[in-house]
Amino acid sequence: MGAQLQQVAQVIHVANYLGMSRQIFFCSLGGFDTQGGELEAHNQLYPQLSQAIAAFYAATQELGVAQNVTAFTESDFSRTFQPTTTDGSDHAWGSHHLVTGGAVQGGQIYGAFPTFQLGGPNDTDTRGRWIPTTSIDQYGATLASWFGIPDTALPTVFPNFANVGSAKIGFFGPPAAS
Repeated sequence: MGAQLQQVAQVIHVANYLGMSRQIFFCSLGGFDTQGGELEAHNQLYPQLSQAIAAFYAATQELGVAQNVTAFTESDFSRTFQPTTTDGSDHAWGSHHLVTGGAVQGGQIYGAFPTFQLGGPNDTDTRGRWIPTTSIDQYGATLASWFGIPDTALPTVFPNFANVGSAKIGFFGPPAAS
């Protein structure tokens, strides 16, 4: 992950010379599909992710572009709270994401943590598949708005946005410069 984000920082550094105004970069870190040995895998993956994001943010600050660069996590699934017999977990939903950048109002949690009780009020069954309090459409719409998509286009980009009250999350300060 660190090497991928380092390449992104290098492209950002020369973006003006290349005539690039806005870009989206995709970096990937696999290994979170932990059917077994989850703790050992996470002990390797999370420090790698943390160090890579911290170094990338520091690079954007050094380049003077932190206010115009946002890094965020995205995943199509989460993990169950109840472990498997091989010290892993099964596929679930209702995961958490990270957003960082100069325009991000950081240090806050948006949404609500579930009641960590198997079969409890936030569990869709008895395995710890938490019901999210914030939709992926709200998350995506918030990012898309910061990137310059007008509010009037959000229902087209995110067809389910109206079903969640059309409320963006609000983790951004002022819009990014064009």
